[in-house]
Amino acid sequence: MKEDQVVAEEPGFQDEEESLFQDIDLLQKHGINVADIKKLKSVGICTIKGIQMTTRRALCNVKGLSEAKVDKIKEAANKLIEPGFLTAFEYSEKRKMVFHITTGSQEFDKLLGGGIESMAITEAFGEFRTGKTQLSHTLCEYNVAVFVTNQMTADPGATMT
Repeated sequence: MKEDQVVAEEPGFQDEEESLFQDIDLLQKHGINVADIKKLKSVGICTIKGIQMTTRRALCNVKGLSEAKVDKIKEAANKLIEPGFLTAFEYSEKRKMVFHITTGSQEFDKLLGGGIESMAITEAFGEFRTGKTQLSHTLCEYNVAVFVTNQMTADPGATMT
Protein backbone atom coordinates (compact mmCIF):
# COMPACT_ATOMS: atom_id res chain seq x y z
CA MET A 1 0.00 0.00 0.00
CA LYS A 2 1.30 3.46 -0.81
CA GLU A 3 2.63 5.52 2.08
CA ASP A 4 0.21 8.38 1.41
CA GLN A 5 -2.73 5.97 1.61
CA VAL A 6 -2.03 4.83 5.16
CA VAL A 7 -4.34 6.48 7.66
CA ALA A 8 -3.79 6.50 11.41
CA GLU A 9 -6.65 5.04 13.40
CA GLU A 10 -9.01 7.73 14.57
CA PRO A 11 -8.92 8.35 18.34
CA GLY A 12 -12.04 7.04 20.03
CA PHE A 13 -12.85 4.74 17.11
CA GLN A 14 -12.62 1.63 19.27
CA ASP A 15 -14.99 3.12 21.86
CA GLU A 16 -17.46 3.92 19.08
CA GLU A 17 -17.21 0.36 17.75
CA GLU A 18 -17.74 -1.19 21.19
CA SER A 19 -20.81 0.98 21.81
CA LEU A 20 -22.49 -0.47 18.71
CA PHE A 21 -22.80 -3.85 20.37
CA GLN A 22 -23.84 -3.11 23.93
CA ASP A 23 -26.40 -5.74 24.91
CA ILE A 24 -29.85 -4.52 25.95
CA ASP A 25 -29.52 -6.50 29.18
CA LEU A 26 -27.64 -3.43 30.43
CA LEU A 27 -31.01 -1.67 30.62
CA GLN A 28 -31.80 -3.66 33.78
CA LYS A 29 -29.34 -1.45 35.67
CA HIS A 30 -31.42 1.56 34.57
CA GLY A 31 -34.79 0.32 35.81
CA ILE A 32 -36.09 -1.63 32.80
CA ASN A 33 -37.56 -4.99 33.80
CA VAL A 34 -36.49 -8.31 32.31
CA ALA A 35 -39.91 -8.97 30.73
CA ASP A 36 -39.68 -5.77 28.67
CA ILE A 37 -36.14 -6.63 27.59
CA LYS A 38 -37.36 -10.07 26.45
CA LYS A 39 -40.12 -8.38 24.42
CA LEU A 40 -37.50 -6.25 22.66
CA LYS A 41 -35.35 -9.30 21.95
CA SER A 42 -38.36 -11.17 20.57
CA VAL A 43 -38.70 -8.56 17.81
CA GLY A 44 -34.97 -8.56 17.03
CA ILE A 45 -33.79 -5.55 19.03
CA CYS A 46 -30.77 -6.83 20.93
CA THR A 47 -28.47 -3.81 21.31
CA ILE A 48 -28.66 -0.33 22.79
CA LYS A 49 -27.97 1.16 19.34
CA GLY A 50 -30.83 -0.96 18.03
CA ILE A 51 -33.17 0.79 20.46
CA GLN A 52 -31.84 4.20 19.45
CA MET A 53 -32.31 3.43 15.76
CA THR A 54 -35.87 2.17 16.21
CA THR A 55 -38.62 4.79 16.17
CA ARG A 56 -40.90 5.32 19.14
CA ARG A 57 -43.86 4.33 16.97
CA ALA A 58 -42.23 1.00 16.07
CA LEU A 59 -41.41 0.32 19.72
CA CYS A 60 -45.00 1.13 20.73
CA ASN A 61 -46.15 -1.52 18.24
CA VAL A 62 -44.29 -4.18 20.24
CA LYS A 63 -46.96 -6.10 22.14
CA GLY A 64 -46.89 -5.19 25.82
CA LEU A 65 -44.92 -1.93 25.53
CA SER A 66 -46.85 1.22 26.37
CA GLU A 67 -45.80 4.73 25.37
CA ALA A 68 -44.61 5.37 28.93
CA LYS A 69 -42.47 2.22 28.89
CA VAL A 70 -41.06 3.12 25.47
CA ASP A 71 -40.11 6.60 26.71
CA LYS A 72 -38.42 5.05 29.75
CA ILE A 73 -36.54 2.55 27.54
CA LYS A 74 -35.43 5.29 25.13
CA GLU A 75 -34.27 7.47 28.04
CA ALA A 76 -32.29 4.60 29.58
CA ALA A 77 -30.69 3.77 26.21
CA ASN A 78 -29.65 7.40 25.74
CA LYS A 79 -28.02 7.38 29.20
CA LEU A 80 -25.90 4.40 28.14
CA ILE A 81 -24.90 5.84 24.76
CA GLU A 82 -25.33 9.46 23.75
CA PRO A 83 -27.12 9.72 20.40
CA GLY A 84 -24.45 10.50 17.80
CA PHE A 85 -24.98 13.71 15.90
CA LEU A 86 -22.17 15.51 14.11
CA THR A 87 -21.76 19.14 13.23
CA ALA A 88 -20.84 19.97 9.64
CA PHE A 89 -17.31 20.76 10.81
CA GLU A 90 -16.94 17.39 12.57
CA TYR A 91 -18.23 15.61 9.48
CA SER A 92 -15.78 17.58 7.34
CA GLU A 93 -12.93 16.46 9.61
CA LYS A 94 -14.01 12.81 9.26
CA ARG A 95 -14.13 13.16 5.47
CA LYS A 96 -10.50 14.31 5.53
CA MET A 97 -9.59 10.79 6.66
CA VAL A 98 -10.97 9.31 3.40
CA PHE A 99 -8.50 8.31 0.70
CA HIS A 100 -8.85 6.71 -2.72
CA ILE A 101 -7.27 3.48 -3.93
CA THR A 102 -6.37 3.24 -7.58
CA THR A 103 -8.00 0.59 -9.72
CA GLY A 104 -4.99 0.46 -12.03
CA SER A 105 -6.84 2.36 -14.76
CA GLN A 106 -6.68 6.15 -14.83
CA GLU A 107 -9.90 6.38 -16.83
CA PHE A 108 -11.78 4.09 -14.43
CA ASP A 109 -10.39 6.06 -11.48
CA LYS A 110 -11.81 9.23 -13.07
CA LEU A 111 -15.23 7.58 -13.37
CA LEU A 112 -15.08 6.67 -9.68
CA GLY A 113 -14.06 10.18 -8.63
CA GLY A 114 -10.42 9.31 -7.94
CA GLY A 115 -10.56 5.55 -7.33
CA ILE A 116 -12.17 3.25 -4.79
CA GLU A 117 -13.04 5.31 -1.71
CA SER A 118 -11.89 4.13 1.71
CA MET A 119 -14.39 3.94 4.60
CA ALA A 120 -17.11 3.11 2.08
CA ILE A 121 -18.80 0.18 0.42
CA THR A 122 -18.24 -0.06 -3.32
CA GLU A 123 -20.35 -2.50 -5.28
CA ALA A 124 -19.38 -3.90 -8.68
CA PHE A 125 -21.86 -5.80 -10.81
CA GLY A 126 -22.41 -6.48 -14.46
CA GLU A 127 -22.30 -8.99 -17.27
CA PHE A 128 -19.72 -11.75 -17.27
CA ARG A 129 -16.23 -10.92 -18.60
CA THR A 130 -16.47 -7.20 -17.76
CA GLY A 131 -13.62 -7.10 -15.21
CA LYS A 132 -15.31 -7.53 -11.83
CA THR A 133 -12.96 -10.32 -10.75
CA GLN A 134 -9.94 -8.42 -12.07
CA LEU A 135 -10.99 -5.40 -10.01
CA SER A 136 -11.34 -7.60 -6.91
CA HIS A 137 -7.84 -9.02 -7.45
CA THR A 138 -6.42 -5.53 -7.88
CA LEU A 139 -8.02 -4.38 -4.62
CA CYS A 140 -6.65 -7.43 -2.79
CA GLU A 141 -3.18 -6.25 -3.82
CA TYR A 142 -3.79 -3.15 -1.65
CA ASN A 143 -5.05 -5.18 1.35
CA VAL A 144 -8.63 -4.06 0.83
CA ALA A 145 -11.38 -6.30 2.19
CA VAL A 146 -13.24 -7.78 -0.76
CA PHE A 147 -16.49 -9.71 -0.41
CA VAL A 148 -17.53 -11.61 -3.50
CA THR A 149 -20.93 -13.20 -4.07
CA ASN A 150 -22.34 -14.95 -7.08
CA GLN A 151 -25.93 -15.16 -8.18
CA MET A 152 -26.82 -18.06 -10.42
CA THR A 153 -29.43 -17.83 -13.13
CA ALA A 154 -33.07 -18.71 -12.48
CA ASP A 155 -32.35 -22.21 -13.81
CA PRO A 156 -29.69 -23.67 -11.46
CA GLY A 157 -28.90 -26.42 -13.97
CA ALA A 158 -28.12 -23.88 -16.70
CA THR A 159 -24.76 -22.96 -15.16
CA MET A 160 -23.65 -26.56 -14.98
CA THR A 161 -23.97 -27.33 -18.70
